Amino acid sequence: MTMTAPDAASGIASILRMPGAEEYVCTLSEEVQRLAQEELGEDPKRREEDIEAVRTWLKRQPHLNARTDRTTILRYLRGCKFSLEETKAKMEMYYMCKGAMPDMFQGRDPQDPALRTILKMGLMFPLPGRDPQGRTVIFGRLGAWDPSKVKPEDLFRAAGMLFDVLFLEDEQTTVTGIVQANDMTGLTFKHVAALPFPLVRKVLLTWQEGYPLRPKSVHYINTPQAFDTLFNLFKPLMKEKMKNRVHVHGNKLSGMHKFVPKSMLPNEYGGTGGTIQEISEYWLQKMDHHRAWFLEDEKHRADETRRPRKPKTDAILFGSVEGSFKKLSID
Repeated sequence: MTMTAPDAASGIASILRMPGAEEYVCTLSEEVQRLAQEELGEDPKRREEDIEAVRTWLKRQPHLNARTDRTTILRYLRGCKFSLEETKAKMEMYYMCKGAMPDMFQGRDPQDPALRTILKMGLMFPLPGRDPQGRTVIFGRLGAWDPSKVKPEDLFRAAGMLFDVLFLEDEQTTVTGIVQANDMTGLTFKHVAALPFPLVRKVLLTWQEGYPLRPKSVHYINTPQAFDTLFNLFKPLMKEKMKNRVHVHGNKLSGMHKFVPKSMLPNEYGGTGGTIQEISEYWLQKMDHHRAWFLEDEKHRADETRRPRKPKTDAILFGSVEGSFKKLSID
């Protein structure tokens, strides 16, 4: 049967309306689009083909209940510089971690009182605007955390939710990456002792191997003695290239100003980006806006009992106590 032009157009429109086949609307500037092509290898002519290849693979994995929408897959493709195999590996790792770490990925309701308390404290939040390289800056204040009142699992759970909201709200971050800026004022050995090493290892593995974050640099100011102990705990777990992107500025706020414009920083740090409370409230409202997404997201995770081959145990997934992560084979 031969289709007429109107019939063909109708058929194409039906395909575009199918779940997972929504039409892509680019929100990137021409400059950032060029960056995606030059640095990440994104080919607009091949983009849909690559997305569909990953989607097809995901649907064939009985142990993965993964998101297969365009936004999610494109985010991972960019994070993996459009390597299909690396994208598959990273997405599988993410859903495996979700299945293995219910304390971090279950109960992610923005209306949960414990989570709201953490978010209102301003322990971590993206700053307004972008740095000179067009990157989002995430500001952290670990020393403001009270480990006697807030469990570290809840702390990391809230942090992961902020990453998710950032990805949902800001397409450019998937291309230009992120910068982390941390004020360690108030950090004590009590904070260090409250962070179980196995939990730290699992969280870092999840963020490094499961999230398409593309971190570009990490900055620290106001680093007390306890910081050295904490950093030595994290450092063996970091990728080598990230170790080379860490900058410690001591107690000199001016050192951070060289990398993070004052216009982005909170008022409390000599900036004009708003108070910590105002910025925290802004992101809490964003999280509330995406509440339905978080509640629905509970079901998207790996179920090792359904894996066709040998299930991946926690020991295989998270490696040894010393933090040497084992390479995973992808089915």
